[in-house]
Amino acid sequence: MSNSRSTALQQQTKRLQRGPCDALSGRPRRALFCLLLCLGLSLSLCIPARAALPVRSAILVNLNTGRVLYEQSADTAIPPASLTKLMSMFLTLDAVKAGRISLNRKVKVSRQAAATGGSSMHLRAGERVPLVRLLTGMAVASGNDAAMTVAQHVHGNSRTFVRQMNRKARALGMRRTLFKNPTGLPAAGQKTTARDMMTLSRAYLKAHPDAMRFHGTRFFLHRGRTMRNTNALLGSVAGVNGLKTGWTVASGYNIVITAQRGKTRLLAVVLGGNSKDRRDISARRLIEAGFRHPSSPKQVQRALGRRR
Repeated sequence: MSNSRSTALQQQTKRLQRGPCDALSGRPRRALFCLLLCLGLSLSLCIPARAALPVRSAILVNLNTGRVLYEQSADTAIPPASLTKLMSMFLTLDAVKAGRISLNRKVKVSRQAAATGGSSMHLRAGERVPLVRLLTGMAVASGNDAAMTVAQHVHGNSRTFVRQMNRKARALGMRRTLFKNPTGLPAAGQKTTARDMMTLSRAYLKAHPDAMRFHGTRFFLHRGRTMRNTNALLGSVAGVNGLKTGWTVASGYNIVITAQRGKTRLLAVVLGGNSKDRRDISARRLIEAGFRHPSSPKQVQRALGRRR
């Protein structure tokens, strides 16, 4: 064997010994694929082995009785992603109810708010938008720019707003939740649990039942741009009428879903799905099992069985 062929073979062997991710380090596309694969595996490893649902955490409650019908690692801390906006909307509607601000008031969009990254309702710095439209943009398009604009309007700046978010969380008994911004964008230490999100959502809907008009809106038009609600279960699953989705790399795919059939009202929280489909299928299975057995946790557990 020639020296050149021997050297090439040795280099190839070393690359394989380093493992698939290292071996692809010189190829950006494959390296990115490897990174995403590892992230997906890390999420999968966090899912309980005997769980009925392929997600990191979940809980289902009958809103009529307050009875928890199912829970799966419901106290596991996970970044909330855009579910954070439920608390932001809660505080804003509290201020409206108290008469401090008006839904019809046109709010000026700051440069900082317009430049907020992530999901957006495409606000422009300097434009004035009615508060009611900003709230709709938060619920439908998960607009981070809208959330930042609202926070600055309600409390003058986002830092004060976030302090009030955490004060409200403590008052509600959300012991494992910490907010770092009004949007849900990644921030060190920001966390919640399925149980805490259930607590927040129940209190929010009890205090502001009219908020469902925001969360139940399927399409929203702003400056000629049509935005579709990020909750794909609206209009596709009987009875579903809200509430909010969220996603970051660290959190996975999250959703809080509300549904009503007849007089029965349910709320489900799913956190840490590794795809939209798995999250939505898990939420749908929870809701269907809950409607079949609205008063029996044992029957719901039996209906869900082990993970499919």
